[in-house]
Amino acid sequence: MIRTGGQILVDQLKINGVERITCVPGESYLAALDAMYDADIDVLICRNEGGAAMMAEAYGKLTGRPGVCFVTRGPGATNAAHGVHIAQHDGTPMILFVGQVERAFLGRGAFQELDYVRAFDGIAKWVVEISDPKRIPEIVARAFREAMQGRPGPVVVSLPEDILTEMAEVADAPPVVPVDAAPSVADMQAFADLLDGAENPLIILGGSRWTAEGCAAVAEFANTFDVPVATEFRRTSLFPSHHPGYAGDLGFGQNPKLSQRVRDANLLILVGARMAEVPSNGYTLIDAPAPRQKLVHIFPDAAEIGRVYQPTLGIVSAPDQFAKALTALGPSPDHQRGQRAAVAHADWQGWTTTPAQIPGAFQYGEVMVWLRDSLPPETIITNGAGNYAIWVHRYWRHDKPFTQVAPTSGSVGYSVPAGIMAKRQCPDVPVVTFAGDGCFLMNGNEFATAVQYDIPVIIIVIDNGMWGTIRMHQEREYPHRPIGTELKNPDFAAYARAFGGHGETVRTTAEFAPAFGRAQASGKPAIIHCFIDPQAITPAKTLQQVSEGG
Repeated sequence: MIRTGGQILVDQLKINGVERITCVPGESYLAALDAMYDADIDVLICRNEGGAAMMAEAYGKLTGRPGVCFVTRGPGATNAAHGVHIAQHDGTPMILFVGQVERAFLGRGAFQELDYVRAFDGIAKWVVEISDPKRIPEIVARAFREAMQGRPGPVVVSLPEDILTEMAEVADAPPVVPVDAAPSVADMQAFADLLDGAENPLIILGGSRWTAEGCAAVAEFANTFDVPVATEFRRTSLFPSHHPGYAGDLGFGQNPKLSQRVRDANLLILVGARMAEVPSNGYTLIDAPAPRQKLVHIFPDAAEIGRVYQPTLGIVSAPDQFAKALTALGPSPDHQRGQRAAVAHADWQGWTTTPAQIPGAFQYGEVMVWLRDSLPPETIITNGAGNYAIWVHRYWRHDKPFTQVAPTSGSVGYSVPAGIMAKRQCPDVPVVTFAGDGCFLMNGNEFATAVQYDIPVIIIVIDNGMWGTIRMHQEREYPHRPIGTELKNPDFAAYARAFGGHGETVRTTAEFAPAFGRAQASGKPAIIHCFIDPQAITPAKTLQQVSEGG
């Protein structure tokens, strides 16, 4: 069958089960847009390419399938780079299709021309420019495979405008089924031998390539073998917080007792985790390149094993496949080991149960406790970057897989696009998005997208009138010399109403619960504008204490 290149492209997306596309329209890929007109695909038109790319990345986190985003050439592509960077750091499957100038104009500095291979080479897993419409099925199939296999990541596909309008006759590629690496019998025997000899093991979960079944398998293993389990930064929902062996998360502001537990372990088991800068507390918890602890590193990409830490045992396996292989191991009860798991869980509960008082009338920690006690366990929480997220990570408790959607790359502005995608993907599940005042205005324009498509996400804006994280570092390094970190903000509740959403203003703790209830009842996209004292810079320290070296 003869089709346009645009139709061939969209047909390949349908074959690979694409149900949702995010985009900002552009004349460089009009033929692909036209092919979407009759396709059974949900097309979300966004207000900025950065927001569109982050929505696609969030889809990848939620589903394990590549989020698909279309943007136009030049400025559209560079705006979208923000989302590509997140996908690269977070190991998220994603495909970014970028319009390009016509093939005859390439290399001439044509209108909005950009060399995408050079521009994205350092942040994408694979970058390719299609030169012949007959190769679209081949290249799109490889794009899906590259995005999902090994360590998942972003793929960028450049689409010269004329290949999308050119007619071609070519067969479709079959749907892509990624290959899963799995541990061998010898791998599991070597692992079992190390575990049998370990009095103080600790499992650390992280990365992508997980399913709910894999998460459940680790929980069952931890229960049978009495091994405490921690999670990496912003991977908390990989393990249920109510599990008697859960030891907490390794992120910013991590529990000192958990940090010490990592140091003291005589066997560390990293499953999908990399223990990069944040979870390793600045590479201080594990010595590089030779760890003090015996180290088992399970990762789907051999290139990552031994990249920083040389393991006692390296296993090339998707974490999910390793988790399922654990169920075949026979139990070897150890009462001392069990006590350690119980103590680890008690330490985590002590760290997260009762928030300390902070300056001001709005007690953020108490609000988080109210939310965790009031909302169901399937609630999805999204956030971007900033100190406001420390309260979220510390006091919310994840009991279901894939209920945390947040950037391990620490990307400001992620929360709003991610929350919109989460609610679009899971309309029957509560979705609560947290954003700082600075974080919100990075991509707050996507609130218009939520209104346009009737996506009733609830966004909680924590407003301290400054770039709080940067101000904290500034006060620590250059006390009492603030510059460039103060913010003058709009009325975010009025902002919500101006777009056609629901807006609430909260200045005290007591005002929050009724405001949240009204936001839920409105059935609209909502913003709850919460004012927090600028001195409340972390759950444990004031800004003054930071500046004084406390």
